[in-house]
Amino acid sequence: MTGASPIPDTMSAAVFHGRGDVRVERRPIPLPAAGQALVRVLRSGICGTDATEFRSGPIMFPIDRPHPVSGHQGPLVIGHEFVGEIVALGAEDVGGFVIGDRVASGAGVSCGECDRCLEGRTNLCQRYVTHGLNIDGGLAEYVAVAVSTLRPIPQNCSLDDAGVAQPLAVGLHAARRAGARDGDRVILFGAGAIGTFILAGLVSLADAEIIVVDFAGERLDRALRIGAAHVVEVESDVEAGLRRLVGPRGADVVIEATGAPGQLARALDFVRPGGTILGVGLPSGAQELNVHRLVLSEVSIVTTVAHVCDEDLAPALQILATTDLGEELVEAVYGLDAVPEQLGRLAAGQIRGKVLFDPTRSRQHAPAA
Repeated sequence: MTGASPIPDTMSAAVFHGRGDVRVERRPIPLPAAGQALVRVLRSGICGTDATEFRSGPIMFPIDRPHPVSGHQGPLVIGHEFVGEIVALGAEDVGGFVIGDRVASGAGVSCGECDRCLEGRTNLCQRYVTHGLNIDGGLAEYVAVAVSTLRPIPQNCSLDDAGVAQPLAVGLHAARRAGARDGDRVILFGAGAIGTFILAGLVSLADAEIIVVDFAGERLDRALRIGAAHVVEVESDVEAGLRRLVGPRGADVVIEATGAPGQLARALDFVRPGGTILGVGLPSGAQELNVHRLVLSEVSIVTTVAHVCDEDLAPALQILATTDLGEELVEAVYGLDAVPEQLGRLAAGQIRGKVLFDPTRSRQHAPAA
């Protein structure tokens, strides 16, 4: 291992032990293996997956049984949205990185050898593992992570902005999967964090007419600032509002990003024959769909998961470096001790954008820089 200065033996980390039980505790600092970097974490975020695990888990987290690929079992350092500074490198395969580089991590580690990886669909790798979900993650002072997941942070990109690069990469991948082209009419159901990232991805990829549906207030105001052409409030007559905008023909693409029951079926009401529905939101139970109508209209249903690091993470960082998207979404930056409280707020629906954590800070409730 190569490093620039002595590194302490232990660190603070947010560790998931079980439902409603996340503790900030001392952990040994991991050593980077060959092909890994030790990153001093400077910003780390939480998302809906973390909140679901906090409220109802363990579901995905390998607490009660070993993960089939990583083998991890037991308390888990969470956090799969993190950026920081490289402080040490493994002995080989360092990907051109040097000590001191500011980097963002895509968090997902793929094998590079299976059929899906060879197709470029590394997010579907047969041996895929994700830091903070299946192996220890970045809600900690340090994390050892594969350099293949790292991309340099542009010089003109702040740490607060870079802190949302991983979820923006997820949104950008979803936008690619939607396949919207210049001139298309697109309906996006849901303008929460993931919906906003998808919107930003759509705006960066195509000159489309995007209609966003959500509750009145800050979410729709933000959608208009980011690039939506129209917004429709769910408190209004959504059917009439959307018909007025897309006409009887329907939308070329409809994206369901809420996960609310029945919404994927509702998307079929507004997509044109031969159009595309993108499923993003995850309902809590099985859903009914009018397959007869789906087939006779030759509508394509596609889905999306995670992101492809080689395609999505660097472009996400460029978007953040050249727009105000990070300022639109980051509500505040806290010290690591605030993680349990903020997870509870997110699980209760009390956070509208993103909160980040700076493990170098003591506990504080500070507005984003």
